Amino acid sequence: MGTTIKKSFPVTGMSCASCALNAENQLKEQKGVLNASVNIADSMALVEFAPDIVKTSDLKIAIQSIGFDLLIDENEEESDTLEELHRKQYKTLLINTIGASALSIPIVTIAMLFMDIPYANWIMLALTTPVLVLFGRRFFVNAYKLALHRKANMDTLVALSTGIAYLFSLFNTIYPEFWHNRGLHPHVYYEASAVVIFFILLGKLLEERAKSHTSSAIKKLIGLQPKTVFLIDGNGIEQEIPVSMVKTGDKLIVKPGSKIPVDGEILSGSSFIDESTITGESLPVEKTVESKVYAGTLNQKGSFVFVAQKVGSETILAQIIKMVQQAQGSKAPVQRLVDKIAGIFVPIIMSISILSFVIWMAFGGENALTQALLAMVTVLVIACPCALGLATPTAIMVGMGKGAENGILIKDAESLELAHKINAIVLDKTGTITEGTPEVTDIFWNIPETAQSDLIRILLSIELQSEHPLAEAVLNHLKDKANGRIPIDRFESITGKGVTALYQDKTYLVGNTKLAEASQVNLSEKIRDQIQSWQNEAQTVVLFARDHELIAIIAIADKIKSTSAQAIQNLQHLGIDVYMLTGDNSQTAKAVSQKVGLKNYKAEVMPSDKADFITQLQSEGKIVAMIGDGINDSHALAQADVSIAMGKGSDIAMDVAQMTIISSDLLLISKAIRLSRFTIRTIRQNLFWAFIYNLIGIPIAAGVLYPIWGFMLNPMIAGAAMAFSSVSVVSNSLRLKTKKL
Repeated sequence: MGTTIKKSFPVTGMSCASCALNAENQLKEQKGVLNASVNIADSMALVEFAPDIVKTSDLKIAIQSIGFDLLIDENEEESDTLEELHRKQYKTLLINTIGASALSIPIVTIAMLFMDIPYANWIMLALTTPVLVLFGRRFFVNAYKLALHRKANMDTLVALSTGIAYLFSLFNTIYPEFWHNRGLHPHVYYEASAVVIFFILLGKLLEERAKSHTSSAIKKLIGLQPKTVFLIDGNGIEQEIPVSMVKTGDKLIVKPGSKIPVDGEILSGSSFIDESTITGESLPVEKTVESKVYAGTLNQKGSFVFVAQKVGSETILAQIIKMVQQAQGSKAPVQRLVDKIAGIFVPIIMSISILSFVIWMAFGGENALTQALLAMVTVLVIACPCALGLATPTAIMVGMGKGAENGILIKDAESLELAHKINAIVLDKTGTITEGTPEVTDIFWNIPETAQSDLIRILLSIELQSEHPLAEAVLNHLKDKANGRIPIDRFESITGKGVTALYQDKTYLVGNTKLAEASQVNLSEKIRDQIQSWQNEAQTVVLFARDHELIAIIAIADKIKSTSAQAIQNLQHLGIDVYMLTGDNSQTAKAVSQKVGLKNYKAEVMPSDKADFITQLQSEGKIVAMIGDGINDSHALAQADVSIAMGKGSDIAMDVAQMTIISSDLLLISKAIRLSRFTIRTIRQNLFWAFIYNLIGIPIAAGVLYPIWGFMLNPMIAGAAMAFSSVSVVSNSLRLKTKKL
């Protein structure tokens, strides 16, 4: 086999984990396909195949043959089509659920309270028929498609149980004499058919709602790259061209406020660039000649010309997009207990119902047909997956509501179901452990307080002209302490050191120690010790001087959140290993980790390094949660088993993440994990209640007690048992609301 490639394709038409498994197996069976993974959570198929053996059109035909579809056109229109399909599917589900609910209520009311009113059966028939034919049509269509390929899932059992109960009730409504002549009352089970359809539709609606925003993160990542660029041709003329036409070696000009279109190296000019999309660090980076620049980063105030070195799919941004797509597509969906159990449960129930019919026909004597039909229908009714369908979504729904009350937004059931297993957490530093914005933390004045007012005005007037991001921190800190701006002369920016300016024949400087020493500013031993002390605490020090006289030293830092240390301690008490990864330097990383009580940290890491570190932890058998707030964290978030974004971070990080902490308070992480544990416990209890009725009721429904006690379970009692199991499940889920996190 020749060269192989990996590609992600959207899959449409899937409704459950069994569908994903069928689609995955169908792809794997194709000649030339090495591997395939279909994820029901985001409706994506990640396929590794040999393009010289199998074409994407062949994969599409293979998927279409089992009732699904594969979108293979790689353009924005196709992406928009997929989103439109998801919107239509959700809208249809919503309409069907509301419609089934509206008709089920009067059906149940009549069945339970008003069975003796005239034409009760005919009224229920009229109300039930639209529930099955219109609102529940999808279950019957899916069951039919699966049957053609000799497969079954939850849709099969829903279709069989509701269909047979409906047909049985229809027969009893049209021809009640059949039972009267045999001394039996013709029961009808319209309410069972209608209510089952409603509850299963509700479960599907909740699931679809959780998956509604899966593609927006990738679209936003793609949107980071500008559509057009300014090219400088061989004659030095500037012209605007589409970014897709840029070739390696092209000279491009970037203006203030513009995004960098491709990766390259600066030829002339300088600027400060916000690289948070790549590094996650809040401080913009100064760029001069020969500095590297990256696609998707944001140029601030300066202009520069650079040469394109990596374009298209070779850029770091493109690699991040590709890795996020693959991490989302290759990650196995959460174990969906109901669908997995249904894979065994459905054929067994069908076999038991048929076997019951056959045995009763053989040994039922005079009333063989009557008993056989009753036994078969009763088995299917009592085994109805209503409670099974409700077990997970009701617990998840209440759990998500409980999370929202506590400032924890949970996007999907996967994270809530998996979070209880977390034993390793990876934290980003900037914006997660720290506030994410540089602030002045301290000022030491080397002059009397009475002389400070005018000097503050001079300092702010200088900083207003500075392009350095630290100048913003100084301005924000001192803006309320100055009144008016002072005109200054000969403002000069000195690369890598700071700025100087002239006012009333005196030279003022604002910059680092290198600039102060070059200008022969007098720094006492006490001042030098203070500077060193602040630097050891991972703070940046700015000096303000006049000629050779020091006026003040200013400490600027990205503050650690007040709750970070306690939050990390809480996680460690839960037995979780906590790691901090940051693109910042080692000195800063060490200082921050010491302050919050972390032993495990890594500095100067790139986005791919974070994802690789998570992969390494996963290879050691750990269930890893990633907590971050920047676009640079998106690959790591997608790779992690559970991804959590800080609410004040980037939209892309929040889109990729399965959970979002609205307040950006790390204390809520331990609450989210406890919520997951409560929810999982509730789901397991729900499944127990759902199955206990089946385990006890199915053999009784089949007639095992008849030879001993002559007892035959009435289908009405079977329907009541089914309904009671659903009530048990819903009531148990509602108990989650009372739990204290």
